Amino acid sequence: MDGVPDEIRSAPFFLLGPTAVGKSALAVELAERIGGEIVGADAFQIYTGLDLLSAKPSAELRARVPHHLIGEVAPDIRFDVAQWLARARECIAEITTRQRVPVVCGGTGLYIRALTHGLAPLPGADAALRASLEKEPLPALAKRLRSLDPASTVDMRNPRRVIRALEVCILTGRPFSSFRSEWAGSAAPSGVILSRSRDALHAAIEARTVVMFSAGVVEEVAQSGELGPTASQMLGLAEIREHLAGRTTREQCVAAITLATRQYAKRQLTWFRRERAFRWLDLSTTSDPIAELLNEYAARS
Repeated sequence: MDGVPDEIRSAPFFLLGPTAVGKSALAVELAERIGGEIVGADAFQIYTGLDLLSAKPSAELRARVPHHLIGEVAPDIRFDVAQWLARARECIAEITTRQRVPVVCGGTGLYIRALTHGLAPLPGADAALRASLEKEPLPALAKRLRSLDPASTVDMRNPRRVIRALEVCILTGRPFSSFRSEWAGSAAPSGVILSRSRDALHAAIEARTVVMFSAGVVEEVAQSGELGPTASQMLGLAEIREHLAGRTTREQCVAAITLATRQYAKRQLTWFRRERAFRWLDLSTTSDPIAELLNEYAARS
């Protein structure tokens, strides 16, 4: 957009929200209007393969504007927020050198928080400790984490995150949550968090799940190779593997993934409600979301 100062143009514009809310299409349309390129902020779309399961933007959308940090990491590689942050900063710098606008689009709150506030220094992984923790059942790990870090906001249903938080607690002698307070950041990021009414979001999740199955997501999972500890946490993977093993019907699998996705969207919305820098945009009540996004972008100047 003409008239926007260079220092404003070079700052990322954030388009955030829960899964299935409609971020991808709006991000592309916005990027086309403001001369932007999209930087993905999704913990699973970063991986190559499993395009349907991870709900990557369609090939048509990705052909319209450049996309970064989508489909770039082999799925057998462990990939964490620090690695993503380093790559995201590189992408944003490269985009701005081309006089383009970085549009950060995604729903992984931890990634967004790292980009807007930075990361406190954390110890690296300890292979022996992690191997020991991975042998324990998740309920025992969660109980142990609560005792070491009563203020923890870690998703206790996610083994990878529980193990990492415990690892940090044990190695540093400090609660994992205490490091979050050190994420100092004076930046005032600009952008929008997209939302829909509960019923509309649930309907969108159900419809997308049905389309995924019609498009061949079961076959996609069946043909996938070895997955690392991060990619193996991909939403819907366990449910489809249960179906492939003959332990559930197709209908049961669809229902299980739909429910899991709704629960995930709820957790995302809970996270985003703590982010005070961004304006909320309800797509259920907005007749022209692109106009709203353009106004928000122009207000940066």
